[in-house]
Amino acid sequence: MPATASTRTALRRGIVAAAALPLLIGALASCGYGSEATKDEPKAADAADAGKKLSASEVRIGYFPNLTHATALVGLQEGLIEKELSGTKIKPQSFNAGPSEIEALNGGSLDIGFIGPSPSINGYVKSKGSNLRIISGSASGGVKLVVNPDKIKTLDDLKGKKIATPQKGNTQDVAFLNWISEKGWKVDPESGKGDVSVVRTDNKVTPDAFKQGSIDGAWVPEPTASKLVSDGGSVLLDETALWPDKKFVITNIIVSQKFLKEHPDVVEAVLRGTVKTNEWIHANQDKAKASANARLEAEGGKPLDPKVIDPAWPSIAITDDPLAATLKTQSEWAVKAKLIEQPDLAGIYDLTLLNKVLKAAGKPEVSDAGLGAK
Repeated sequence: MPATASTRTALRRGIVAAAALPLLIGALASCGYGSEATKDEPKAADAADAGKKLSASEVRIGYFPNLTHATALVGLQEGLIEKELSGTKIKPQSFNAGPSEIEALNGGSLDIGFIGPSPSINGYVKSKGSNLRIISGSASGGVKLVVNPDKIKTLDDLKGKKIATPQKGNTQDVAFLNWISEKGWKVDPESGKGDVSVVRTDNKVTPDAFKQGSIDGAWVPEPTASKLVSDGGSVLLDETALWPDKKFVITNIIVSQKFLKEHPDVVEAVLRGTVKTNEWIHANQDKAKASANARLEAEGGKPLDPKVIDPAWPSIAITDDPLAATLKTQSEWAVKAKLIEQPDLAGIYDLTLLNKVLKAAGKPEVSDAGLGAK
């Protein structure tokens, strides 16, 4: 019997519905309805989340052109941080000293920065805890006492000599003053005069001062330390030897509290980028060294000589861990040296987003040593 028009319409509707059914079932399954979601699906969801447009159009990131800021150098050079930002643009800013970077953060022209522990402490204390948070570690070590071997052969020979540090109250200056104190020697922390003359000298100037003989040595970070060695200096002490676990924070990642509050998604994305950068550095040491040197060349016009970067690179330990307990110790050294009053560091850390990123990456969470934001 021939099909009527209404019968033919019903048949067509049935065919369309049957064809659509597998698509509907697949859609429901991907949402976790009607079937158990597979282990691959959360990864797909994470990828989708990572691809979402973030809450800020740009993020301003500060760092120093130093090897102790390798996470920033490599992460920017290789695009590993930018890759996590879903279209949010990075505006990089290079600094030569901690105070100027803190000033930029306070003034609202910087959102996130790589910086040493002493400027972090000073910036936090001076603002009464209102301007920054430490949100991650970045590097440990990479600080050495390099001397003229013709003038200084043992640590006791430092008495009466002129030793440079980068800046009054900076991380290396505090460590050196503490070491002098433990030797039983006296130095005025303001003038640097005493049993040892502490000469505060910009790292860019220190190599020339060393070659000219106006200083007898320097307590400095890399690559300045290896530059001095290439100019005839000798490493008398590696600061890692002074720490119980041979680890101490040399570079933190800080954030403006305002930016953290308004754009936590951007901060989290940057931290995903830094964690992945650190992982890439550990897995590709030679490539990472070359990448850092390429960034330094872009910053300063020429790369580091192999005789400088080759010994400097392995002395720096790249880490996500802020090594918070060592920052606490460094603050105690600054108090002991009378460079600062006893600080209240409660709340200086907020590692919530870092630990979220680490957990998602299957890595162990890190501690704030009781100095976390409440």
